[in-house]
Amino acid sequence: MARWTAADVPDQSGRIAVVTGASAGLGLETARVLAARGATVVLACRDTAKGAAALGGARVVELDLASLRSVREAAENIRSTCPRLDLLVNNAGVMNVPFQRTEDGFELTFGTNHLGHFALTGLLLTHLLRTAGSRVVTVTSNAHRRGRLDLDPEQEYKPGTAYDRSKLANLLFAYELQHRLDAAGATTASLATHPGNARTDLWRTSSRLERVLIGRALRPVNFWLAQDAHQGALPQLRAATDLSARGGECYGPDGWFQYAGSPVRVRTSPSSYDGEAAMRLWTLSEQLTGVSYPVAA
Repeated sequence: MARWTAADVPDQSGRIAVVTGASAGLGLETARVLAARGATVVLACRDTAKGAAALGGARVVELDLASLRSVREAAENIRSTCPRLDLLVNNAGVMNVPFQRTEDGFELTFGTNHLGHFALTGLLLTHLLRTAGSRVVTVTSNAHRRGRLDLDPEQEYKPGTAYDRSKLANLLFAYELQHRLDAAGATTASLATHPGNARTDLWRTSSRLERVLIGRALRPVNFWLAQDAHQGALPQLRAATDLSARGGECYGPDGWFQYAGSPVRVRTSPSSYDGEAAMRLWTLSEQLTGVSYPVAA
């Protein structure tokens, strides 16, 4: 089969897309391709000046996922200025950071990577439901395979464990959202995606050895282990735009252990398909964020 590339993204003229964390890395690459194919792209990011400089002509909305106040303000901004919404790409995230709390008192990694996106999606879902064939694409990581759903994420805090947990939460959320959309008979689809090992700023908090192993200097020998941001963004672009993609699917690289390669539909860990765990996480997320969804289980 032919390898899927950015050239396979169909015409996006008339579509309105919101991409979180779009001032750099995978989010910026995704936004660039969508805009080049004709989409109206809204960059939702903390640093609005950086976002505006990164992709000239795109609209920028301030969004700090570590603040539910900011999430609500960003959602209201988008709802009031966009007549509809065709695509939401939940891309932003933090990785391997020391223990910190969000503005609302949540552990930072879980609060940013999962709760912030849970709240944003819920606040924008009515807008998405108005558009036939709209999509929510949530970006997870291969690290979800090590994740365990611990509903007390502050106990014995470890940066890597916190990241793994948040990425498992991303998948449980994406799959449960599709379950609810199906139950409601909605045409909106929820998909998941992961980039493999992509060289982005997320790795700046990793060990020096890890950064060297996936770095550009070793590209002749680590091509199977890591890829650049442009290639890493292809799975989320495919989930967002491929007309054959369906809700409840996940896209990632086709290489060894899904570290690098061309974007294809992939299976995720058995724990990511745990419906009971997804329901527990959903209930907790609604309680913590105060956001209720217009679709029920």
